Amino acid sequence: MTAWFDALLDRAGRGIARRLEQPSSGYVPFTPSDFETLQNTLRPADILLIEGRQRVSAAIKYLTQSTWSHAAMFVGDRTVGGSGSEESHRLVEVNLGEGCVSSPLSKYATFNTRICRPVGLSEGEACAVVDFMTCRIGLRYDMRNIVDLARYLLPTPPVPVRWRRRMLALGSGDPTRAICSSLIAQAFQSVRYPILPDIRTVEARSGSRYARQEILHVRHHSLFAPRDFDLSPYFEIVKPHLVSGFDHRSLDWADLPTADTRDEAPRS
Repeated sequence: MTAWFDALLDRAGRGIARRLEQPSSGYVPFTPSDFETLQNTLRPADILLIEGRQRVSAAIKYLTQSTWSHAAMFVGDRTVGGSGSEESHRLVEVNLGEGCVSSPLSKYATFNTRICRPVGLSEGEACAVVDFMTCRIGLRYDMRNIVDLARYLLPTPPVPVRWRRRMLALGSGDPTRAICSSLIAQAFQSVRYPILPDIRTVEARSGSRYARQEILHVRHHSLFAPRDFDLSPYFEIVKPHLVSGFDHRSLDWADLPTADTRDEAPRS
């Protein structure tokens, strides 16, 4: 009886996940990335934030009050995906219904994206973070806790702002951990690299009113959202066009309208 009921819940959960992963209608990227420049700028352990267009993206954007609804890690040539003429898989991400997978960078060539780069990681630490993600490729999540998934069916739930982030961590099932930023947060926590730690001030010297010390406490990985890498003071925002050498003098501008052309414009 239990096995039958679990199978039914799993089937229902995967059905909800497929629905949430379907594209939303009307999505148009405002400033899509130059794919070649993006590809040449990314480094291993960089986080690529994406303005997703799936149905679940609308809920995550609303709950986190952010443009970014998805995050993936650039791992360079560390994955085994792609062969021959097929594009190599240089991203590792977590998707509802799929779990942890590798993907080609071109998957997000037409999306609004942002690069967040951890500052000060040693080569060994960067390798450890990348290895953490690549070792989990193929990891699938249990979809039986449909409560964890059903909360995303309502894109804009009537929830006070202060409680919205907590809705991402609602429940205790695997779908909660299937949020893309959760596994990435665990990867950086494995080398004790901060994202948005909980900072508490304690007395640095007994009896002193002025000597204080800030102690960092690790937040639970389920509380992280894609926008946290954007907000973190420990991640640099990298803009590919500026890194590749931007010169505003080289831009081709359309001629500004002259007085004559303004006079010829139709009046309403």
